[in-house]
Amino acid sequence: MGGGAVANAGSTAGYAHLLDPNRKWYNNRRIITLNAWIVLLLITSSTNGYDGSMMNGLQSLTQWTDYFNHPSGGRLGLLNAIQNIGSLAAYPISPYLSDGLGRRPAIFIGAAIMCVATALQSAAQSSGMFIGARFLIGFGLTFAANAAPMLVTEISYPTYRAPLTSTYNSLWYSGAIIAAWTTFGTFKIAGSTWAWRIPSILQGLPSILQVCLIWFAPESPRWLVSKGRDAEALKTLAYYHADGNTEDPLVKYEFEEIKAAIEFDRTVAANVGWKSLFTKRGNLKRLRIIVAIAFFSQWSGNGLVSYYLNRVFDTIGITDPTIQLLINGILQIWNLFWALGASFLVDRIGRRILFLTSVSGMLIFFILQTVCSALFAQRNDSNAAHAVIAFIFLFYASYDLAFTPLIVSYTVEILPFAIRAKGFTIFNFAISLSLIFNQYVNPIALDNIGWKYYIVYCCWLAFEGVFCYIYIVETKNRSLEETAAMFDGEEATEQIAGIAHAKIDEPNDEKHSDGSFQEHKSAA
Repeated sequence: MGGGAVANAGSTAGYAHLLDPNRKWYNNRRIITLNAWIVLLLITSSTNGYDGSMMNGLQSLTQWTDYFNHPSGGRLGLLNAIQNIGSLAAYPISPYLSDGLGRRPAIFIGAAIMCVATALQSAAQSSGMFIGARFLIGFGLTFAANAAPMLVTEISYPTYRAPLTSTYNSLWYSGAIIAAWTTFGTFKIAGSTWAWRIPSILQGLPSILQVCLIWFAPESPRWLVSKGRDAEALKTLAYYHADGNTEDPLVKYEFEEIKAAIEFDRTVAANVGWKSLFTKRGNLKRLRIIVAIAFFSQWSGNGLVSYYLNRVFDTIGITDPTIQLLINGILQIWNLFWALGASFLVDRIGRRILFLTSVSGMLIFFILQTVCSALFAQRNDSNAAHAVIAFIFLFYASYDLAFTPLIVSYTVEILPFAIRAKGFTIFNFAISLSLIFNQYVNPIALDNIGWKYYIVYCCWLAFEGVFCYIYIVETKNRSLEETAAMFDGEEATEQIAGIAHAKIDEPNDEKHSDGSFQEHKSAA
């Protein structure tokens, strides 16, 4: 793919001329309602972020460490890694729930399991009970986290699809912020297990909300078409994308494009099933990128701060739990700011530029963090310790440009519908494997070699930069079907778009349901 050639040089997608310029997220009641449902889906990521930050905070709570007999090394690694082990157990099942029962049922089942799991975690009387509850949290979260981002990208209004799907993973930090400041507050509850039980209880609130409301949200039109429920799919598209007008040119184009893409996957490319992921050339290209960015998202040095921030602080002499919790809380707010900012730039700047800028910044600031950590270790220089904190913040600003907002959105958009759930499962599986490694190895390595362990990540970040330069391609300004099809060659892209254009009647002047007219260009 030679230098990561831009996949689309044009500035408009195949449907751009069909969009009503007066239909915006802030002035259209149906799009406002749709985006409200999408917010319900986005909080799945917040739940995941809450867990990671909560475990970081609990390690700084003396009430938690005392209750569980000061876990360290492999035992501490197990307490963190067990959630991802639970996720691994659910991965073989999750794509079949999402594809078989639908996106909404999968989210409901996952949220229900999460409710039970957080109740057990909050009531834990031993480390075994706490570990078992965290296994169930990972198990349930997998079902919801597999289906939610796919449903977001499959029901979003076209112009808001990329920002909203990118916002999904960015909201990991919204949960992290709540957890960080919750543990900072409950730290003041001296001598009581409520210092860690309260954060555990709060972890279940988003799942309770999803259990109560998810059945009222729209189902994916693509899933409905795949099940032969075409009329229901068309009605859903029309209701949310065109104020109920099934004759709207945009709705007709989207509907026919979805049908054409699903039919292409079934008959032309035979692009269905697990086997096709490893036998089709286009799918192998997808897997190379998907698995790589999954590992990169956890092996860029961020795993040290995400799960073992207190250990990093220990290596630079910051041992006061109050200071550790305070910095953790501020860091999560900083992360959310940069991640959300990048989410709304994905269609303006493009995916490739964001990935390359992100890796370059991470490499620079992690090297500087390593140098300053070494200076503190060798000279006990307090200025070097303060510089480490500054470089942690700058490192995360760089990380958040791409590896927070894009890893989920880029993955789901390059996968065709027929294998989207399965491909996304492989992505999540790769993340869990990388996390388990991180959570076991990082505390042991930090205990034994301290700052020298950072050198490993410096070398790895350099490799990430080379990989992204060669293999990450630009996908901005394409529809979901066009983006997925481009990996199968321009012929597939043109065929799907051509079928969609051929099946819609597109006059020069189209009257909208509100009585206004919009001039449309002829299909290319």
